[in-house]
Amino acid sequence: MSDSSVLTNAPELTVSELSGALKRAIEDQFGHVRLRGEISNFRGQHSSGHCYFSLKDSSARIDAVVWKGTYARLRTKPQEGLEVIATGRITTFPGKSSYQIVIEQLEPAGLGALMALLEERRRKLGAEGLFDEARKKKLPFLPRVIGIVTSPTGAVIRDILHRLNDRFPRRVLVWPVRVQGETSAAEVANAIRGFNALAPQGAIPRPDLLIVARGGGSLEDLWSFNEEEVLRAASESGIPLISAIGHETDWTLLDLVADLRAPTPTGAAEKAVPVRTELLADLADLARRHDGAILRLLERKCSDLRALARALPGPESLLATPRQRLDRSGDKLRAALAAGFSQRQLALANASRLLARHAPHAELQRASGRLDTLVFRLAAARASLVEKRRDRLAVLGARFDSARLARLALLRNDLRAAEERRLALAARLDAAMASALARRRERLGHAEQMLAAVGYAAVLRRGFALVRDADDVAVRSVAQAPPGARLTLQFADGKIAATAAGSRDAALAEGAPPPKKRPASLRKTPEGGQGSLF
Repeated sequence: MSDSSVLTNAPELTVSELSGALKRAIEDQFGHVRLRGEISNFRGQHSSGHCYFSLKDSSARIDAVVWKGTYARLRTKPQEGLEVIATGRITTFPGKSSYQIVIEQLEPAGLGALMALLEERRRKLGAEGLFDEARKKKLPFLPRVIGIVTSPTGAVIRDILHRLNDRFPRRVLVWPVRVQGETSAAEVANAIRGFNALAPQGAIPRPDLLIVARGGGSLEDLWSFNEEEVLRAASESGIPLISAIGHETDWTLLDLVADLRAPTPTGAAEKAVPVRTELLADLADLARRHDGAILRLLERKCSDLRALARALPGPESLLATPRQRLDRSGDKLRAALAAGFSQRQLALANASRLLARHAPHAELQRASGRLDTLVFRLAAARASLVEKRRDRLAVLGARFDSARLARLALLRNDLRAAEERRLALAARLDAAMASALARRRERLGHAEQMLAAVGYAAVLRRGFALVRDADDVAVRSVAQAPPGARLTLQFADGKIAATAAGSRDAALAEGAPPPKKRPASLRKTPEGGQGSLF
């Protein structure tokens, strides 16, 4: 049987059928996998909400995708350079003929990755000013209501309530949350914002102080209190907030954002309220000191009053001097009244003389004389001004006529010079265009000669053939012509169709040298069929 009959009987697959078969095979073989690698080429969420990046190690790389709904549920968000453990499904993407992992869960790969992520988040939020001391609020001395965000079933809430009852019983509102797990961070952030949203005079009173508390644990256990949504909710809180996470050696980013950090939940209760018995003792001591100070002040005031009473003079002695001053002032007043009356009479006489000299009819006569003089001067000045303006206009008219004639002469000269320059430039442009056109024709002739010498048509005329596949793309290697592939051979005088044989492809794949070509006269062509081209 010839090679042509074997190739004809081979099944033909479309690209979509082959991609679907590969997709089913990969998904059946690799269901859910866990991959450890470093995130690379992460540029944030796409406009669609999905995330596209790569996972790599020292010698390999795989594409990864996180769908929009999955991204919202991830506790650990993708970050460039973060080493993670990804859980998901291996599948293929037919549009690129590549395989990828669809991530369903993402977690840092070990303590080192968590510490790197923690340090990066600390630098980012510190640059935004969330840790500044200037924004921290002062705690109330004795809060009426204390809000506690913690687990309602742990020992932490019992320790806090017991310590508050020992020191100073206060009203406590507990917002139950999970302090560990996937939803823990969202619940803690919602609790802080929920306490802040309460009305001060509502049915549920708004707390004067908040305590966010949790027992000790590993870095992974305390990670909820390092999440950005918890830190931003704490920074936006209008109620002073105490962070009481873990034991004294444990720390989280919430300790840096909170208005006060307590080493333990019990320590948070101690910092929230003072000791009631100590306050009562201090109050009693202050009351005793206050009563003693009042008694001593009264005794000193009574003593000062008695001393002042002894130093005061009698009523007669007090009134003697003012009476004498009153008599002397009366005598001076009568003399001053007489002198003032005389001065007023003299001033009135002087005013009568001035009034007679400036009577209205006298002022009218003087004003009429001044007006006649001004009218005469105005008429003379107007006539003189008109004459001067007439002479000046005549001089300006003569100067304008001469300037206009000179300007016209200059414009004619400039127009002639511009026309001469235009003609010269036109001649130079025609010469330049002719020269450039000749150079372009010469370069085009050289290019045609070069194309005739090195183009693939000249190579075909020397006995070679150009091989193209079914998509009319040039075949450059054996790998591009799988068994059964339809090919087109282009010679210098036309094209013929061909089909790639399997035996030669197998030989080339194993590295065997191709057989030597025989002359066309020695090749045998079966009757009624096309001979092998290889």
